[in-house]
Amino acid sequence: MKIAIRYYSRGGNTTKLAKAISEAVGVEAFTTDVPLREDVDILFLGSSVYAYGVDDHVKQFIDGIDVKIGKAVNFSTAALVKSTYKQVGKLLAAKNIPQAKEEYYCKGSFGPMHKGKPDARDLKNAQVFARNIVNDN
Repeated sequence: MKIAIRYYSRGGNTTKLAKAISEAVGVEAFTTDVPLREDVDILFLGSSVYAYGVDDHVKQFIDGIDVKIGKAVNFSTAALVKSTYKQVGKLLAAKNIPQAKEEYYCKGSFGPMHKGKPDARDLKNAQVFARNIVNDN
């Protein structure tokens, strides 16, 4: 099974999740600046909410996908809005890329809000989530 991990993070919260998922599934995580060069069965795609929207880097990455994706699995952090699932799902649907029903979301620190998030427990939960996704395929 071919797995890829891509993410975009400004403050480092989503980077922490990407690294945890990377360790769990044994695949290197890259930022969305690195395009996919071959078909993948599972794409773990990480993002976060900035001013109530998904960052343009993620939009451009999805728009530039020109390989076959079995399914995209959303993971995200945010301080205020819960998850990027719906927003990312619309972008994926426009490219006819299936989105998994499952997602991983946790709070991310932003200024004084949610200090220390994602924490060790969040990262462990992200690893369990990723292993379950891979094992269920």
